[in-house]
Amino acid sequence: MSDLTPHRRYDYLNNLHVVAIGGGHGLGRVMSALSFMKERLTGIVTTTDNGGSTGRIRQQQGGIAWGDLRNCLNQIIIEPTTASALFEYRFGGNGELAGHNLGNLMLKALENMHIRPLDGVNLIRDLLRVKSHLIPMSESPVHLAASTGTGTSIVGEVSIDNLTELPQSLFLIPLVQATPEALQAIEQADVILFGPGSFFTSIMPPLLLPEMSNALKKSPAKKIFIDNLGIELGAAAKLSLAHRIQWIHRTIGAEILDGVIMPTGKSAVDFSNMSAVTVLEKRLNADDISYRHDRTLLAKAIDEMVEELNQHRF
Repeated sequence: MSDLTPHRRYDYLNNLHVVAIGGGHGLGRVMSALSFMKERLTGIVTTTDNGGSTGRIRQQQGGIAWGDLRNCLNQIIIEPTTASALFEYRFGGNGELAGHNLGNLMLKALENMHIRPLDGVNLIRDLLRVKSHLIPMSESPVHLAASTGTGTSIVGEVSIDNLTELPQSLFLIPLVQATPEALQAIEQADVILFGPGSFFTSIMPPLLLPEMSNALKKSPAKKIFIDNLGIELGAAAKLSLAHRIQWIHRTIGAEILDGVIMPTGKSAVDFSNMSAVTVLEKRLNADDISYRHDRTLLAKAIDEMVEELNQHRF
């Protein structure tokens, strides 16, 4: 099935408000798959990245991490335009600009002009004609940190991605406030999605914000975890799906997940201690790149999971 198959009408996503939480390519794929929802779709984006162009900008200029927001904005656009190509342009060569993404620089320029980060994102949304909402998890600079088994702390997503042993815990430096509009979106959501994406560095950071965690606990929305298609690199590869769910529940302080969407053919997962979690196994991979979710298949799987949760729990 083609990744660009036109979207059908989704019986159970119609008229619902969906919030997707994560970062990078994973959240961008979900936002792209559900872009037909337009204003009823909101992405809450991780802002702790310190690698690549984003990391260089943060090291030299400070500020929040713009890379995942830029990635999501560009992925929502299925048919490229000149504006989207400009926004995603990456400088080549060997000079100071080499490797920098123009979208990151544009967003950073707006921040340096003392424009509120969310207003800057909305300005770019208008430029790219993106209807769905994207909200940074926080509008204050923040880094992800981890405690190791030896009692030491490691700061920065890049270092955490390179861990070979599982961290004991994750935390934010400094502990910043969640963006108010992100909390409002959770409050208004009918469905909340987590993943896919790098578990420690894309999915977990927003959940470490106390206000976000409390909002998720209070929300009556149906909450669904979307598993990765491939095996993660680094320490996260040691986590089974059940263990990742346990990490989320331990961080939130409550068993919030109602459903899990996972690809067929993955190793059997022990959900014996999680009887309240509904599991849906589906073929989800794109024909061209096996470790990426096909947009149409992913949207259909989310719709089917919402239908199943509707029948059993609404």
